[in-house]
Order: sequence, then C-alpha cells, then structure tokens
Amino acid sequence: MREIKLNNFTIGGNKLTILAGPCVIESPDIMEETARTLKEITTKLDINFVFKSSFDKANRSSLSNYRGPGLEKGLEILDGIKSKFNLPIVTDIHSPEQAAPVSEVADILQIPAFLCRQTDLLVAAAKTGKIVNIKKGQFLAPEQMKGLIKKVEESGNSNILVTERGVTFGYNNLVVDFRSVPIMSEFGFPIIFDATHSVQLPGANGSCSGGDRRFVPPLARAAMAAGAHGLFFEIHPNPDKALCDGPNMLALADAEKEFKMCKDIFTLVRK
Repeated sequence: MREIKLNNFTIGGNKLTILAGPCVIESPDIMEETARTLKEITTKLDINFVFKSSFDKANRSSLSNYRGPGLEKGLEILDGIKSKFNLPIVTDIHSPEQAAPVSEVADILQIPAFLCRQTDLLVAAAKTGKIVNIKKGQFLAPEQMKGLIKKVEESGNSNILVTERGVTFGYNNLVVDFRSVPIMSEFGFPIIFDATHSVQLPGANGSCSGGDRRFVPPLARAAMAAGAHGLFFEIHPNPDKALCDGPNMLALADAEKEFKMCKDIFTLVRK
C-alpha cells in the first residue's frame, strides 16, 4: 500500500486520517469555529486532519440553491483557514481550468463523484502535482476505479486517494457495499470512506437532496472495520440550518465521540 505524504504526516499508514469540514463555505464564523474545534479534537486524539469545504457546489438540484462564494472568494477564505490554523486543505474542482488556481491553496484536489470519469478533469488535477482524491461515482463498481486511477498515474502523478461514497440503489437512495474497501485497496492507494454523503438521499426532497445522519456513525465504524485508511465527514455546528447537505451532515458537537470510536476500531484492525 502506497503511503501518501502530506506536510508532516502520511495518509495510508498506521495513523487514521480524517478529511472534514462544512459542505460548502458559508460564513467566516462557521468556517473558523469548525476548523478550530476539529483541529483541537484531532490533535487531542492524535489523528491526521485535513480541513474540507467547497467554494462551489456545482451540482445542486435547483438554481435557487446556495452554491458557495465562488472560486476567487472561496480560495481566499480557504487560504485564510489554512494560514490561521496551520491546516492542509481539500476542496472540489469541477472543471480543468480550476485545477491550477485551486492547487495554489489546496493540498488535495477532490474530484466529485459525478465527474470521476471526466478525463480532462483528472489529467488537469494530476498535472498540478497535488494529491488527487477521486470519489467513486454512485454509478460505478469498485473494479472500475482502476481505470480512473490509471488516468492520473499516466499523467505523471501517483499521489492518489480513492473515496467510497455509496452506490445508487433504486430511486433517491444509496447503499454501501463494503467489499469495495478491500477491492479498491488492491489498486495500491489509500481508501477513504465518505460517511456523510453515503447517507444522502439524492433528490429526495424535490428541489434538494435529503439524507439521514443517524446512519453516519454505524457506516463510519463499519468502514474502519473493513480496513479503510481514512474517513471523510461533512460537519457543521448546526446541520439543520446548513445551506447545503444539512440532513446528512454530522453535528460538530458529536465529532469527538465519533472520531474516538473510529480511531479505536482503526487501531484494533491494524493490531
């Protein structure tokens, strides 16, 4: 298993890595409160931490839904979080043209699940030299991720993470097949489990997606038991008032308890 170096830690070794933060950039206060609290928790628990938030949510269900502050303002805010809290950053890109400017701030460029097969996007992300986190599309079998990994490798970049986030199961529902963790591990790169998007109910609320955050903890723990190397959580101080993906986000107040449980299982599996 390749270990991916990021700043002063590695992803894929014997220490749990968590990518977490608000779904989309909202107010500076929400961003700073979440970053500060999550850094304190992960430092206390000795967990690798990467702060996550999106400057644009390009696949919202309705034109009227909040998308974020946009590229320029969003990168300015993320750079502020990075500097103030000394944290690495992961954020999504949606077009090849975004790869270069985003790479000036973000340490990990995340490829959204719906866009994971877009060759130009993968190649542009790869050519920045930054870590590329490919989220598995809800429409793909785990075996199909091998070809997407190859696109990034053949573009000169072996700093790759692969994220499981559930698979479409009928209308407006996702399920997680945890066989995907050992299957995709065979490709030689760290596997991240997206515990919050996996409980999403796409389009279930008509003009926006629904979700059921009750199932975030059991799925996250199951992923640790299956051998995942890291976890992805969208976390908000008040998910019920979040501007995007509130129904499936973890509450900030619950983060420490969940992180500790997941770390305990992660450690037990590796013993």
